[in-house]
Formats: sequence, C-alpha cells, structure tokens
Amino acid sequence: MAYDSIDPGTAAALRLDAELRRAHPRTILEAAVESFGDKLALVSSFGAESAVLLHLAAQVKADIPVLFLDTGMLFGQTLDFRKTLAERLGLTDVRDLRPAYQDLAVSDPQAKLWQTDTDACCNIRKVIPLDRALGEFDAWITGRKRFHGGDRLNLPVVEHADGHVKFNPLANWGKADLDAYAAEHDLPAHPLVAQGFPSIGCWPCTQPADEGEDARAGRWKGMDKTECGIHVARAPGTPNNVGGDI
Repeated sequence: MAYDSIDPGTAAALRLDAELRRAHPRTILEAAVESFGDKLALVSSFGAESAVLLHLAAQVKADIPVLFLDTGMLFGQTLDFRKTLAERLGLTDVRDLRPAYQDLAVSDPQAKLWQTDTDACCNIRKVIPLDRALGEFDAWITGRKRFHGGDRLNLPVVEHADGHVKFNPLANWGKADLDAYAAEHDLPAHPLVAQGFPSIGCWPCTQPADEGEDARAGRWKGMDKTECGIHVARAPGTPNNVGGDI
C-alpha cells in the first residue's frame, strides 16, 4: 500500500497495523515501546478486564505511565482495585486524572449532570482530563477488544486518531483468551465481576449485564450510547467543549 498521499501519523499507524495485526499482545506492546519510548502512555480504567493488559505492560515496561481517569463517580471497589493491582504488578507510574475544579463548578456543581446529559458528564469527567494528560504523549495504549461489539467490531490493532497513534493490543483476543491468561498468571478479578458486572464504569451509569448480553450491555443501559467519548474521533479543528460527547 502507498502511504505518500496521507499524513505521517496515519501512515505510521497503517504500517504498524499491517505488521502487528496478528501478533501476540506482548509483541504489540514491545513494538509500541520500541516505537515511542517515553512518549507512550497506557490508559486503564482498572475495570473488569484490566488486569490482563496491565500485567502484560508491567512485563514489558514497569514504569510506563498509566493514566487512570478518577471521575469522582467511580465505585469504591474500583479505587481499591486500582491501588492493590498497581502495587501487585509493580507499576511505578500510575497517574490519577481528575476533572478540573473549574469545569465541575461551572457545569456540574451539584454532581447531577449525569441525570440529564450523560455525554456532557463524560466529557467533563473523562474526555477533557484525558486530552490534557495526553498532550505530552505521541501514542497511547487502550484495552479495547472486538468481542465487546458495537463500534469495536472492526477495531484495528493500531490506528491514528486525534493526533495520536493508538495501540489496541487485545483487539484480537476473546473472553476465553483473557480468562486463560488471567488464570495462568493468577491475576485478581475486579470485586464487582462476581456480582454480575462484566464491564465497569461510573456507578450512576453502570449496571450488571443479563446472561447472554454483550459485555458492555450494562453501560448506559437503555440508552443509545455505547462509548464515553474518549474513543470517538473528532474532526480536525473541533474544539473539546464541555457539553458534548466527542
């Protein structure tokens, strides 16, 4: 494929995706570190399936910056899991990203925005803090997988979005692969998994999923919404304003 007619970031992502699309997740992580070094971060929710990717990353680069979005509305179990798992895996640079006080004071002073506009709530508490933190990086790693369905069904292993190269090392893995890896390495499960939560976000917008439903069926249940916004690409030049899911 000819890459001359597209921007360098997209070209780099396409080349890497062609090389890595069938590679083992650890190989993908090693390639990401080799390509971007200290300009690479990993974004983790420390949710239901996060232990697998975090364990893999710790084997490759224990001091990789891990960006954790502490929205102020997470389950207490998630905050505890974030602390204990990071310590167990030896991750030395976990950064807690919180929404800016000014954004909350102006747009969500009573912490009830989720009741009327979930897109705006996600934007203030997740999208904007992550955008600010990613300013010092050229690439980042996500834990998305195709088997989650929705917009993730055609997820590439490497992509380019909003000025960053994004690596999705677990894109090819299914639930059985994750479970087998977790069992092999004796990785702990998020405490809420045993209570029927296969995907875990903020407490107001996360419910258990019914048997046979997709893994993310409990997220924004009953709404026409499947993503918080951090993986929704913006058109070039689009401002990241409070009030919309980008």
